[in-house]
Amino acid sequence: MDRVEALKQIAFEKKRFDGFLVFNAANQMYLTGVSGETVRATLACVLIPFRGESKIYVYGVNYEQAKAEGKGFKVELVKRREDLIAKIAAQVKSLNIKNLVVDSMTIEGYRDLMKGLRGQARLKMQSNLLWELRKMKDDTELEFMRKAADLTSAGMKAAYETIRPGVKEIEVAAEIEYAMRRRGGWGTAFETSVASASHSAFPHGGCTDREIRKGDLVVVDIGATYHHYCSDMTRTMVAGKPSDKQIKLYEIVKKAQSKAFGAMKPKAKAKEIDAVARNIIAKAGYGEYFVHGLGHGVGLEVHEPPTLNSESKDTIAVGNVVTNEPGIYLVGFGGIRIEDTVLVQKSHGENLTNGPYTLETVR
Repeated sequence: MDRVEALKQIAFEKKRFDGFLVFNAANQMYLTGVSGETVRATLACVLIPFRGESKIYVYGVNYEQAKAEGKGFKVELVKRREDLIAKIAAQVKSLNIKNLVVDSMTIEGYRDLMKGLRGQARLKMQSNLLWELRKMKDDTELEFMRKAADLTSAGMKAAYETIRPGVKEIEVAAEIEYAMRRRGGWGTAFETSVASASHSAFPHGGCTDREIRKGDLVVVDIGATYHHYCSDMTRTMVAGKPSDKQIKLYEIVKKAQSKAFGAMKPKAKAKEIDAVARNIIAKAGYGEYFVHGLGHGVGLEVHEPPTLNSESKDTIAVGNVVTNEPGIYLVGFGGIRIEDTVLVQKSHGENLTNGPYTLETVR
């Protein structure tokens, strides 16, 4: 089903709205097909009425590109110094829209739109309607995500080949990103993280010009994009021969990840999948050091619903793509995390990312 028609079925036929205003850039990309950089730079908003023509409002610098790529939409130029909110309010009134839903909006924009509508339409903020569509990846999306995952796996292979004593974190990051780009990557899903030694104990340890030393734990968290779809992958390795304690912690996390992967089946409750990994780590005596949720959805954004943590109310379903990333973080010692991007299939999960599951680097 066409994405706009699917949205109309949810928002209009089931929820009884008669207009949908889209400001979130990823949602705009998902609905219109206009490429990512154009959306982020110049797409102001998208208006989808129950009856009438759907419209893209775009600023001048990418007006022609939006016209070329936004199939099925009328593209309207927002001129310099023109009041976008007033323009939208006028269109809403002219289409006689009475119940308008918005995916996301600033407080200032919301107030201005309410003022412009002058009580002629009710306005409701609701982001979950589009999430209901975006959580379920179609065949085209999965094709792009498989490619993004392959690219990310290639980047991780480069990390294993590069990490050794004397190499800087930023040098490892450069090799990772080069490997992903050289194989067709469109960019990175987030800032490449190569966190060594004590910084590896921080879940988002980042990447600096620190020189990796012999025996350091190094947590590498990377993601490539392809056609703007993301992947997410983490491996932990040691520059040199790992210690007994490093091996012990790694095996605990590896077991937790493997068991959680086995629990990733349709209709499974997200919090129960999280509990599978969390209980293994807790029984080993490190429960308080698993400081984040097991995972999150991935798609046009690297963090999307569903959420896999101890408080999640989500249930996973066929077509969801999520991460599986248990970890143990000991301040002053270092951290261990193993992460893959997983597609939920009819009877099981499928790891889209792959590659070594070893603590020692490849030589």
